[in-house]
Amino acid sequence: MTRKQRRLILIGSALGVLFVAAGLTMFALRDNIVFFYSPAEIASKAPPPGTRMRLGGLIKQGSIVRGENRSVTFVVADAEREVSVSYTGLLPDLFREGQGVVAEGVLVSPTSFRADSVLAKHDENYMPREVADALKKQGHWQPNEPKK
Repeated sequence: MTRKQRRLILIGSALGVLFVAAGLTMFALRDNIVFFYSPAEIASKAPPPGTRMRLGGLIKQGSIVRGENRSVTFVVADAEREVSVSYTGLLPDLFREGQGVVAEGVLVSPTSFRADSVLAKHDENYMPREVADALKKQGHWQPNEPKK
């Protein structure tokens, strides 16, 4: 075997190991990938119940209901649809009606969502990019709303 053949075999083997490692990494991470959906996208794309995702939109006025043991239900809405969210745990300090929110959890049905974590905007100028993009796409974006 010549030097050139050994070098090609070494390079080919290294590339093969690299591709196998990348494939195994992607396979291991496939369950940890979380997609973002607005309520309208949930209705149109119809992901199956049990799908892990992020739900984002605005908290509907008058929809927050606090229960026992830090359980909360609220409605996340966009210009077209609404999804009811149930969550048990501590909420961010700035969590309130009419504000942007991203809830991460599991879709129970097309109109019901069980959240593991809830993120709210942290000052009057911030909204998660995915939420802002979804609201802009639907024509419901108002970047300079007066402070409530």
